[in-house]
Amino acid sequence: MEISRAASRAGSRAALVLAAIAVLPPGEAPGQEARPGDGERSRAREAGVLIGRLPPGPHNAITDVPGVRVGHRTVWVGDSIRTGVTAILPHGDNVFERRVRAAIAVGNGFGKLVGLSQVNELGELETPILLTGTLSVFRAADALLDTLLSLPANRDVRSMNPVVGETNDGYLSDIRVRPIRPEHVREALRTAAGGPVEEGAVGAGTGTIAFGWKGGIGTSSRRFEIGGRIVNVGVLVQSNFGGSLRIDGVRVGEQLAAAGLRGGRGQGDGGGSVMIVIATDLPLAHRELDRVADRAFMGIARTGSYMSHGSGDYAIALSTGEGVPVRGGGSLSRVFEAVVEATDEAVINSLFKATSVTGHRGRTVEALPLEPTLRLLGEAGVVGPPRGRNPRSGGPPR
Repeated sequence: MEISRAASRAGSRAALVLAAIAVLPPGEAPGQEARPGDGERSRAREAGVLIGRLPPGPHNAITDVPGVRVGHRTVWVGDSIRTGVTAILPHGDNVFERRVRAAIAVGNGFGKLVGLSQVNELGELETPILLTGTLSVFRAADALLDTLLSLPANRDVRSMNPVVGETNDGYLSDIRVRPIRPEHVREALRTAAGGPVEEGAVGAGTGTIAFGWKGGIGTSSRRFEIGGRIVNVGVLVQSNFGGSLRIDGVRVGEQLAAAGLRGGRGQGDGGGSVMIVIATDLPLAHRELDRVADRAFMGIARTGSYMSHGSGDYAIALSTGEGVPVRGGGSLSRVFEAVVEATDEAVINSLFKATSVTGHRGRTVEALPLEPTLRLLGEAGVVGPPRGRNPRSGGPPR
């Protein structure tokens, strides 16, 4: 009963915060055009690609961490704007009033992540996280700040640390226009919700490219038990990086290229960036979250990335768990494992769900061709049943 009352109060507070955001005055921005659809594409696990050995949560998404919400605003205008905003909220309350522990790890720092130093100095997050395109990161940060300062609860706030990450979508979108406007940010915040998360060429992933194929937003989660308590770990990625694509150890990128299948950019180009957001409901302090964030780059490496000189590779880890933080031992090791697996699968989901996109200067980046990809994986013996036991590990239902 007490849990139900607490959930009800949390839901009411969330509704008030989102309602306050919704009534803020709009800015001026180009009109939104309908995005052409390329048909439904399956996620990796739905197609039988079972990455790792830990089971996912019910939605196999970062939103499997209770309270975490994700919202998108896709900005698709004319023939040259292919970008957007993705918002990740640790909960539905005013984050400035109810901060969460956090840490940011830098794999390769060729990027523009606003808010990094204060998060790592104080070990906490005081705003939602936004993802967008590189040259719009500053406009998104300003819009996020304006939006949050306009909330009645923040009327006396004199300092705030917006956290906004980016990857460069300038191949498919006219990045110099910097098209992100305040209403795009507010729409991403307003529509943030739990449950299934839209993936692929959406929000901040609209114009991104991974391994020469169309990249985008991807997510995955893992759930396990520690000392009688269920722990959730979720990951969301904005994939926009290169290398040689591997799926569950299979050199898919090289084999597709040998068959004459290419997405529109060089498969071996290691340039580009990735933003990784990790959430867990296990109570963790800043130092432990920093270590958790570091492990995400192992998941990126498993997909074939080597984090090139020109890449901006960042991982933001947050904990919504309350109580005494877990400091180490087997519990933390299990979280490390979950992060590596979920990051790996989130990247593959971003590729599986992304559709082909034509954008700036008539450039086209094709979606990863699923039929030949699954055939290669089947020949390698790594495609299992979409649901049920994993024949390679004998593990629990996944």
